[in-house]
Amino acid sequence: MKKVVTLIGSSALIALCGAAETAPSNFSIVNRFHLDGNGGWDCCAIDDATGRLFVAHESQVQVLDVASGKLVGTIADTKGVHGIAFAHDVNKVYTSNGKENTVSVADLKTLALIKKVKLTGEDPDAISYDPFTHRIFSFNGKSENATVIDTKTDSVVGTVALGGGPEFSEGDGTGLLYVNLEDKNEVAVIDTKKMSVIKKWSVAPGTSPCSIALDTKDHRLFIGCRSKVMVVLDMVSGKQIASLPIGDHVDGAAFDADKQLVYFSNGQGTITVVKKTGSNGYAVQETIPTQKGAKTIALSMKSHHLYLPTADYNAAPAPTADNAKPKASVKEGTFMILDVAPMSK
Repeated sequence: MKKVVTLIGSSALIALCGAAETAPSNFSIVNRFHLDGNGGWDCCAIDDATGRLFVAHESQVQVLDVASGKLVGTIADTKGVHGIAFAHDVNKVYTSNGKENTVSVADLKTLALIKKVKLTGEDPDAISYDPFTHRIFSFNGKSENATVIDTKTDSVVGTVALGGGPEFSEGDGTGLLYVNLEDKNEVAVIDTKKMSVIKKWSVAPGTSPCSIALDTKDHRLFIGCRSKVMVVLDMVSGKQIASLPIGDHVDGAAFDADKQLVYFSNGQGTITVVKKTGSNGYAVQETIPTQKGAKTIALSMKSHHLYLPTADYNAAPAPTADNAKPKASVKEGTFMILDVAPMSK
């Protein structure tokens, strides 16, 4: 009898696992918006007020109308563009240009270039707007600092020493800015008025923290780490609340306050969806298949759609003595934006 019971239990477990594997997804790729250009891409950001998606691609920012899927304009001459930040109160958009150590300032409506600001550091990547001080913070990877720009004058007003290589950043809107220090396995907290780091917190057991999202109501930080782990920290104390597995090569994160979901976009071609289950409870709800290279993400808080830039890839070449792990190249003319939508229930 004991053996029979064990056999039945195993069969039931297999059936349950099979059901879980075939469970319908709560999300679907509903559109693939194709854009011209064969170069690399990085961040994207959506302006919900106008329904326009800004995409860092090659040496320009392409602006897409998400309702029609049509290109409506570009911000040109943004060499090595990485990050995009909106300052709606002054009707401006800012881009971090990694190959020329500048920030471009453009009119948010017309997309016309207003000014280029020379930075106090090298290799700008992440960029954030702080509405509390009306300042832009451009995070410079090689120099391990942040250049601070006043949005009224578009002039440099300070530099913040970080003591580590910065990755993505997010602000709480009340004068605190949180930035991952990837090489230190820490999150730095910046006082935007003082323009200085006031705290640093470990992300252990995670390593190489990259993406970040905030739940300002419940004071939670969601950190996506390249070690295939997401970590939840208390925004006040830095105490770790939870950690969960996510996909490989995470590079983006977003928090949907209405749905209480956290999204982590993984370059392997997935989105890990984490559901808030209580004041301190979190669980992986599902893994959405996307496409290889879809590593960054933008969330529309109006439609709850997710947007991810990527392209098709050629088959990777065979390994050689000089290159044991050759990378696959991008197929020309295949750059696109994936539009991932929640399914109606």
